[in-house]
Amino acid sequence: MENRNKVELHKISKVFLNGDSCEAAIEEVSLSVKENEFLVLLGPGECGKSVLLNIVAGLMEATSGEVYINGELCGGIHPEVGMVFQELGVLPWLTVRDNVALPEKFRGMSKKDRYAHGQEFIDLVGLHGFEKYYPHQLSGGMKQRVGIARAYASDSDILLMDEPFGKLDAQTRYSMQDEILKIWNQNKKTVIFVTNNIEEAVYLGDRIILFTAAPMSVRRIYDLKDLPRPRNYTDEKFLQIRGEINRHMDLVIQ
Repeated sequence: MENRNKVELHKISKVFLNGDSCEAAIEEVSLSVKENEFLVLLGPGECGKSVLLNIVAGLMEATSGEVYINGELCGGIHPEVGMVFQELGVLPWLTVRDNVALPEKFRGMSKKDRYAHGQEFIDLVGLHGFEKYYPHQLSGGMKQRVGIARAYASDSDILLMDEPFGKLDAQTRYSMQDEILKIWNQNKKTVIFVTNNIEEAVYLGDRIILFTAAPMSVRRIYDLKDLPRPRNYTDEKFLQIRGEINRHMDLVIQ
């Protein structure tokens, strides 16, 4: 049986006011995301991908269009949606344990219960033994794992990831790509992952939505479910898909 849609976007548009003029960022984007799918949103930098993700998260309102979560119209922040930001969004004055437990603290859960609940996800992301460490004692990749664990600990079924590895060095980025796939395989969620890196998109995604430059619209959709995992950057099929996407991806010179 085919999985149901967890997220549906119907003709989402976003226009920003810039003085006396209007600047269109997104132009009638419609797409759907299946339950437990790893969907990658790919496009050139500053094309509007993060804006779209913020609209899904309820952090920003669309100028027009509708967002549906589990078939219901969503008008703001939804409890089933968690987010991992590009910036390392860990609080420097809290330990790993307290950062991960933060969503449950806001919900009024006791310290004992939220620590016990959070430990499962600290273990899941490979940070067992680092519970009492502060962010300044962690590497960039480890900080990003804290953010992932916190999103998982919020018990959201939908995980939005806004270029979470974009500011990591190349070696750590490759490592984190493997880690997020391992975590996703162990504890399936519906993932919407934003990137402007073609290789990363092909390595991670079940499907890739390729967008145009701003004003952003859907250019092509690539279904990669038949590309076996684990994937190899030098595999012939991998290179073929990467080359095809590269030919159709807008180049934006800032």
